[in-house]
Amino acid sequence: MAAYRSAAGFQRVLHAVKHVCFKQRCGVIICQYSTVIEPNNKTFDKILIANRGEIACRVIKTCRKMGIKTVAVHSDVDSSAVHVKMADEAVCVGPAPTSKSYLNMDAIMNAIKMTGAQAVHPGYGFLSENKEFAKRLAAEGVTFIGPDTHAIQAMGDKIESKLIAKAAKVNTIPGFDGVVKDAEEAVKIAGEIGYPVMIKASAGGGGKGMRIAWNDEETREGFRFSSQEAASSFGDDRLLIEKFIDNPRHIEIQVLADKHGNALWLNERECSIQRRNQKVVEEAPSTFLDPDTRRKMGEQAVSLAKAVKYSSAGTVEFLVDSEKNFYFLEMNTRLQVEHPITECITGLDLVEQMIHIAKGNKLQHKQSDIPINGWAIESRVYAEDPYKQFGLPSIGRLSQYQEPFDLVNVRVDSGIQEGSDISIYYDPMISKLVTYGKTREEALKKMEEALDNYVVRGVTHNIPLLREIIVHPRFVSGDISTKFLPEVYPDGFKGHMLTAGERRELLATAAALYTAAQLRSQRFLGDLRVSCVPAESSDWELCVELDKSVHMLGVSLCGNNYTVEIDGKKVEVSGEWNLASALLSVTINGKHRTLQCLSRTAAGEIILQYLGTSFKLRVLSKLAASLSKHMPEKVPEDTSSILRSPMPGSVVAVSVKPGDTVAEGQEICVIEAMKMQNSMTAAKTAKVKSVHCKAGDTVGEGDLLVELE
Repeated sequence: MAAYRSAAGFQRVLHAVKHVCFKQRCGVIICQYSTVIEPNNKTFDKILIANRGEIACRVIKTCRKMGIKTVAVHSDVDSSAVHVKMADEAVCVGPAPTSKSYLNMDAIMNAIKMTGAQAVHPGYGFLSENKEFAKRLAAEGVTFIGPDTHAIQAMGDKIESKLIAKAAKVNTIPGFDGVVKDAEEAVKIAGEIGYPVMIKASAGGGGKGMRIAWNDEETREGFRFSSQEAASSFGDDRLLIEKFIDNPRHIEIQVLADKHGNALWLNERECSIQRRNQKVVEEAPSTFLDPDTRRKMGEQAVSLAKAVKYSSAGTVEFLVDSEKNFYFLEMNTRLQVEHPITECITGLDLVEQMIHIAKGNKLQHKQSDIPINGWAIESRVYAEDPYKQFGLPSIGRLSQYQEPFDLVNVRVDSGIQEGSDISIYYDPMISKLVTYGKTREEALKKMEEALDNYVVRGVTHNIPLLREIIVHPRFVSGDISTKFLPEVYPDGFKGHMLTAGERRELLATAAALYTAAQLRSQRFLGDLRVSCVPAESSDWELCVELDKSVHMLGVSLCGNNYTVEIDGKKVEVSGEWNLASALLSVTINGKHRTLQCLSRTAAGEIILQYLGTSFKLRVLSKLAASLSKHMPEKVPEDTSSILRSPMPGSVVAVSVKPGDTVAEGQEICVIEAMKMQNSMTAAKTAKVKSVHCKAGDTVGEGDLLVELE
């Protein structure tokens, strides 16, 4: 029997305070509409949220505002999760694997009966677009807060949705309108369409089960990986093939439709910044669309929604080429991850709208009422290593976590807290960081500030990449496409490249921080430790190492202000120098900067997060520097003869055995992480010496997989 808890008490009050009303932080308070409850609208008494993490927390916030009680479901490893603590009641629905918990329909149906929930909000992912789940709810008289099963089935099947879109006079991408049977048929169809082609799961979404192929070999390989990912993620390995539009923008239209035939489009979201077909940074509105193109896309999106009698919030995704020609990609019959930016520019609470529509209420607004008020940008903060293929998953415990709540016009949708675990079982998203401004420039500046003030320790995260994206000249100018990341970083992301001036700023800050720490260590309760020590020095000579380069610095102190001389140039650094704080707020040559000191050691090693990127420095006194040359250096490992796992995950397949000869680039094994499969290849031609893994094994980042001779 499922474990059940009715939650109450002081701890939930604390969480209610932490997750304050986001609209005040989004700047939506200046928008035309508020989310005041319509007194004549009917609603539910209790809603179960069939999801976890940030989206479960997001739904709970609106339910609280509407006076609706909530039920959380959770796996056994999520028993202390934030969404569980925020809900009024909670039910355990199984062990950690999603197939046994969040995808376990029987357990969730049992939780509904136990708690008496009248409706279910599915969030996104998991069962949100599962027509069988919606049918089972309907059979039990429980309302599914989403579209009916016909719309879910019609739009969830990529092949059927494309045919319906054509009939509704929606622009579609040229391609094969049937199911691809096998790899050889895929090659044949691809040849007929013309390369490049997109191979994708018929029941897919979220970038899973999707591959781009430029030749026959890539088509065969893409068919294999896409079908495996599709089966793993959606329980449906059917694939379709269509023409790949090279260098497009990914722009989507938010729609809202009720059960009375009314439908609206709530403007667009620009989602072109992607890695592995998954969105990284989104914004609303798009810099690219003119009012006429926006209207045409919105009208086609509404036309498609009406064609399937859609009723709820939904999103119609389009690919847009350089000439502003747009083509239907898919319709997501659920709340999108990036919905907050639409809420920011329209003033509408989409979760509230979904609840009202599910209860049978009419839409309260007309198309002419929908504004574009300001600009909103969303950065998806992931527990990922951005230096590995723009983001391979990272796991661990959040040893320190601090959201930038003190900044105005900043919204953080998260489902974690300090001490939370990021595991291999679920999506590695930490939060959605949203900033709002009257202009795009204002929203970008606020995002830059918010990322600098966001403290995430214990896991590797993608904040360095996010910050580089939003300050890159191409992004700032709006010159973007789905190829932005590989075009801007053709050799992979390497972190922020320091200018000469920024290098001096970093060196000076490290020297000042080191000196402040040395001075503090000499004091005890404000007094010198030993009364007979000489008076404090106000001038120092230091040696600072950065990127294998050595710099001799002169440092002088006056109050809290340090003057650092580097290569004949002076840098003024001042601040409070609170060494216990996660954030280091300093002024460098009159310019305010927020850095983070990630670590300091007695050996003078300092890691500073500066302009989003972590830099390793070593600060030594002049004497210590002269002696350090006598210390032996650690010889780096020869990685050409070994294959280590670049991320935590599970081994899907091993293609070699000891004694086999492999060629450079040949596949050795396949690792699956967060339901994405990654092919591990040989770095050189050699004989396999030993194999340290087998299919089904769980591996951690850096674990040895295969040794070559």
